[in-house]
Amino acid sequence: MDFNYNKPIIAITGSAGKTMVKTMTSSILRERWVLFESKDYYNTFQHTQEHAKQISCIHRAVVLEYGMAFPGAITEHCKFVQPNMGIITNVGLAHIGNFEGKVELLAAAKSELIKGMNPTGTLFTNNDDENSKLLHTSDFKGKIITIGIESEADYQARRMEFSEDETIFTVTLDENEYSFSIPVVGYHNVYNALFAIAISHQLGFLPLEIQTGLKNIKKPNHRLDVRRLKDGITVIDDTVHAHPPAMKAAIDVLLSLKGSKKIAILGTMPEIGPNSKKYHEDIGRYVASHKIDFLYTYGGYSVNIGIGAIAAHYPQEKVKHITVSQIEMLYENLVKTIEPGNIILVKGASGLNMYDIVRFLCKYYKIE
Repeated sequence: MDFNYNKPIIAITGSAGKTMVKTMTSSILRERWVLFESKDYYNTFQHTQEHAKQISCIHRAVVLEYGMAFPGAITEHCKFVQPNMGIITNVGLAHIGNFEGKVELLAAAKSELIKGMNPTGTLFTNNDDENSKLLHTSDFKGKIITIGIESEADYQARRMEFSEDETIFTVTLDENEYSFSIPVVGYHNVYNALFAIAISHQLGFLPLEIQTGLKNIKKPNHRLDVRRLKDGITVIDDTVHAHPPAMKAAIDVLLSLKGSKKIAILGTMPEIGPNSKKYHEDIGRYVASHKIDFLYTYGGYSVNIGIGAIAAHYPQEKVKHITVSQIEMLYENLVKTIEPGNIILVKGASGLNMYDIVRFLCKYYKIE
């Protein structure tokens, strides 16, 4: 749809990071402009159809998430609201089960954004993401801007520092180096912030506006939400999505926090195709290669996470598999296992309702 307004129409897609990139970008742009921003997780093309009716001349810019579970979905998004600025955060394994398990087909579906956006617009991609090299950019006539950490890029993060509640890094803008602070943890969130920095800088925002906007972001619910409870117990709530890169990123956050013992409760990863068993076992190997003290697997197929961990010499007695119907047993086990100063990661897809586990822990270990 053509709104006939001279304004940035920003669409964000990708296997991971969409909501956080949207949140960070919007927080910066609000330093100067009135925005239309889609609600968190309102990212189906049916939502975009509704957004098209709600965007008006009062909005100086538009920031939307474009979700994609099947081929053709992003094409539909672009029919309702055609972006002139597009971000593809990465090409991971989310929904790969709907693409014959082939990452090339997944990348082709993500590339619908490139083909559906304004052909002279600006596209933002991740130079560190190997699968993003499969995106169909060769015929794109607009501008391509890159971000990265390990690879050379137009916007590259350096001098990263991580603490329990903050991540600090530097980026060179207009030949000057600036420091940025984000109130979220995790290496992956630096990539999310780089996209927000890149797009706002391209739109003419000043470094101070970008710094202020990032510092004041409102974190999406259930995305690495760190809860401090009694007796120094910490719960990390990451109970919205689950696919292999996101699992590993959440485990990295668990490892980065200081605690006397670290416990991971990991749920089944849905829609990752015929290689699902292999991907679950790989997460188990990742657990085994790091200092995690106890592993709970939750939901049917997650049993393979434990199998992978044990095969990689993780102690079998430290692995416990719980089915969804056994959630009360999980609570009983957790109460017996958790000690003062422990950190517990709860990570799984929203369909497993693993926030119930977070809710139980927050109630049981509530600060009086």
